[in-house]
Amino acid sequence: MSKPIEIRMGGYGPSTTCFSKALKLVGDRVEARFGDAVRVRYVWNIMDLGYRAEDILWLVESGVLSVGYQSSSYLTDRVPVLGVVDLPFVFASNAQARGAMDGALGAFLAGKIEETVDYRILGWFENGFRQISNRLRPVRTAADLAGMSIRVLPSEVQAKTFALLGATPLRLDLTEAITRIKAGTLDAQENPLANTVTYHVHDFHRFHTVTNHFYVSRPVFFCRAQFDAWPRELQETMREAVAEAVAAQRVATGEEDDDAREAIAAAGCELITPTEAEHATFVDAVAPLLAEARERYGTEAMRLIGR
Repeated sequence: MSKPIEIRMGGYGPSTTCFSKALKLVGDRVEARFGDAVRVRYVWNIMDLGYRAEDILWLVESGVLSVGYQSSSYLTDRVPVLGVVDLPFVFASNAQARGAMDGALGAFLAGKIEETVDYRILGWFENGFRQISNRLRPVRTAADLAGMSIRVLPSEVQAKTFALLGATPLRLDLTEAITRIKAGTLDAQENPLANTVTYHVHDFHRFHTVTNHFYVSRPVFFCRAQFDAWPRELQETMREAVAEAVAAQRVATGEEDDDAREAIAAAGCELITPTEAEHATFVDAVAPLLAEARERYGTEAMRLIGR
C-alpha cells in the first residue's frame, strides 16, 4: 500500500473563522474524493504555536505547510506591484472588487507572485473592506486622526496612506499589534470589523469608524514543489475545491460583519459612519498617492483596477 499524500493546511485565526472553515471545506472535498490516498492535517492558528502571523509565508514556501492564506499586503516587499491593490478607495463595492480579483486583475497579480515566490496561487479569499478603530476619540474626518499611532499591514502604500491622513503609521505584525493594543501603547488599528472582534480589539478600543479605505484580498497559496508533484487529478480537484471554498468564504464574510457590528455595540463601543462630506475628507487627503501610482505600478496594473 502506497503512503498517503500528506496535505498540511494552516492559517492564523481560530477554527471558527470563515477562513478556517474555508480550509476545512477544501480538505473535506479532497478527502471525499481520494479517501485514504490523502491525509489532511490542519493548524488553524499558527500564532498559538508561537509563530507570527507573517510566518505563514515561509512556512508554506518551505513546505512545512502545504497551503495557507495571508493578506496580499504581506507580499508587497517581494512583489511590489501588489501595492496597486493596497491603494485607498480603489473599489466601491464587494461586487466590483470580487469581479476584479476573480478576473484579469487577480490573474495578473497571481502571475506576478508566482514569478517571484515558490507558490501556486489557486484563488483569493476576501479579507474585505477595512475600518478604523481607536482608543482616543471619535473619528469622523481625516483631521480626527492627527497624531494617532496606528498599526498598518507591512505595506509601504498603506503606511503612506495613513501618513497623508495625519496619523503615525507603524508597520507591525498582528502579534505585535495585539500586544500593544492590550498594553494601551497603540492608539489605533485598521481591520475589517470581523477581524477587530476576532482578536478582541473592541475590548480595548471604544471608537470604530466605517471608512472602507482599503479592500484587501488573501491569496490561497500552495507550496509549489508539493503542488506540482501531486497527481494531476489531485491538482484539478484542489483547484475546484478552492473555487468552492472562496465562494463560501465570501458569503460568510457578510455574516461575520453583521455579527461583528452586534458585538461592537454590545461591548458599549461607538460605531461611526461618516457622512458623505466627512468621508470625502479621507479621499481628498490621499489623492497625492493615487496621482503617483501610475508611474509606480505601470499602465497595465492601473488599467486592471479601473484607473
